[in-house]
Amino acid sequence: MELSVLLLLAVLTGLLLLMARGQPKAYRRLPPGPRPLPFLGNLLQMDRRGLLKSFLQLRDKYGDVFMVYLGPRPVVMLCGAEVIREALVDNADAFSGRGKIAVIDPIFQDYGVVFANGERWKALRRFSLATLRDFGMGKRSVEERIQEEAQCLVKELQMTKGTLQDPTFFFHAITANIICSIVFGQRFEYKDPEFLRLLDLFYRSFALISSFSGQLYELFSGVMKYFPGTHRKVWSHLEEINAFIGRSVEKHRETLDPNAPRDFIDTYLLRMENEKSDPNSVFHHKNLIITTLSLFFAGTETTSTTLRYGFLLMLKYPHIRERVQKEIDRVVGSNRSPVFTDRANMPYTDAVIHEIQRFGDLLPIGVPHIVTQDTHFRGYIIPKGTEVFPILNSALNDRRYFEKPETFNPDHFLDASGALKKCDAFLPFSIGKRICLGEGIARTELFLFFTTILQNFNVDSSVAPEDIDLTPMECGVGKLPPAYRIRFLPR
Repeated sequence: MELSVLLLLAVLTGLLLLMARGQPKAYRRLPPGPRPLPFLGNLLQMDRRGLLKSFLQLRDKYGDVFMVYLGPRPVVMLCGAEVIREALVDNADAFSGRGKIAVIDPIFQDYGVVFANGERWKALRRFSLATLRDFGMGKRSVEERIQEEAQCLVKELQMTKGTLQDPTFFFHAITANIICSIVFGQRFEYKDPEFLRLLDLFYRSFALISSFSGQLYELFSGVMKYFPGTHRKVWSHLEEINAFIGRSVEKHRETLDPNAPRDFIDTYLLRMENEKSDPNSVFHHKNLIITTLSLFFAGTETTSTTLRYGFLLMLKYPHIRERVQKEIDRVVGSNRSPVFTDRANMPYTDAVIHEIQRFGDLLPIGVPHIVTQDTHFRGYIIPKGTEVFPILNSALNDRRYFEKPETFNPDHFLDASGALKKCDAFLPFSIGKRICLGEGIARTELFLFFTTILQNFNVDSSVAPEDIDLTPMECGVGKLPPAYRIRFLPR
């Protein structure tokens, strides 16, 4: 028995030596990190509480730039606001590639505006930004849509008559309807069965991707993909959403008026028609489906989850909610709906929303990047094609910028005079060339939905504020707040 153990250790040692000797000299200045085992990578250094906890522990030992092997693949971790900015802004081109999230990669497969690379990504991003602007992003029209949706929500919440509710559905519905109006040219009634099914698929997918099994899949996707598990449920959910998108595309194709495009899909179809003679065009059916999925998923799940965190925090800290409502009453009053320009006169409310985003920490490990060339960074060489994770949690909790990051405190974003202050560590949408496409829409949604609800309702719970637990339900690729129930009581 002892001899077999010694032989196994000898084989593993030999493999590690071969790996080290086989490494080109130019790449021996890789970032530091724990020594990996063949195939297993740094599994032994992974914390049972998930990837984020593991990465933060390794940061304490190896510094703000280090390398981890997720199974057989090397990944460089970037920690702290200064390091992330230096990489994604000061070295924007080198860090502009997009890496993979293993559990959803079989669906996206380098297609669509979020996970594409190279010229495909550049063309799709230019088109998407221009089209979103044309259909409301940054213009009053999107604000009007959000205001209208907010009033639909007010009516729906009034019908609950102050009974305890799970707010998940409400926040999913309003954010989904905004992106639906831009992408599909329509909003859905809250009780539409197809709409309800889509919302359920989005919620379940995001929860599964962020679960422990979803994180484990990041380590061993090469083997786990052949077996049943969480990943197959995610694939099934996203394929069902894609089928819905495909049916909508066909309806658009049948009713398309080249002189009057109604939405994002119409505009894309016209671009497809204009470039149909170009065999290298990126504007084809596959990219349309996956880009629409990307916009639909990101535009629904991120803002709705932030709102869920926000109202849980308002239950936990009623004195903060009361101060927000006083500012709403003073600036907006009760006779009109909030408008986005009110934000400039509501620094405390704006600071609270910033702090909700910071504390909520929706994408704690960020969406992975890839370096597009051999890159010299902070004394190390990161080889072309290496995946890079900008750990957004480390920026949003950077003690050089936030005195007590573990606490929820809107003063993190207020100066001595009570005015909103800019903070370079506030990176909930990431930063650089891959910054979130829908940042402008999300900021408008968060302000208008948050203020409209608190203009019209007080919120309450059956749980005392001091007993409310803020521990996230899941914390992996995404961070999900715990389930809770809330009363919306007309003011």
